[in-house]
Amino acid sequence: MTTKAKYQSVLDLGQELNIQNGDVKEENGILKVWGTAGTPYHKNLLWDKIKEIGGENPSDIMADIKVADESVYHRHTVKSGETLGKIAKDYYGDVMKYKVIFKANSDILKNPDLIHPDQELIIPNP
Repeated sequence: MTTKAKYQSVLDLGQELNIQNGDVKEENGILKVWGTAGTPYHKNLLWDKIKEIGGENPSDIMADIKVADESVYHRHTVKSGETLGKIAKDYYGDVMKYKVIFKANSDILKNPDLIHPDQELIIPNP
């Protein structure tokens, strides 16, 4: 199996996340990937996938992932049925962090229990 084939799911995720200016090169069994993620959250998703495949410190891949917008952790579009608690759990692993998301979006949210599909929420940096 080539290194590129080993990390194909990382490359697929990069396409799904719309990584900009991305490229991939394999040299001497080492996969070199680079590009620009939209937010730190997307960069973290890529690194999590790399570590899932190659371990905590993989020696067969070199990745240089930059971030286009570091002012926020992510911009989340609300889907039907979501709550601030669920969104907080997804991004921070802690339901109670809904307060942080509510505060960051107080210009558009007046009540943490009232969010609507298609609203774009700022997810602050952890």
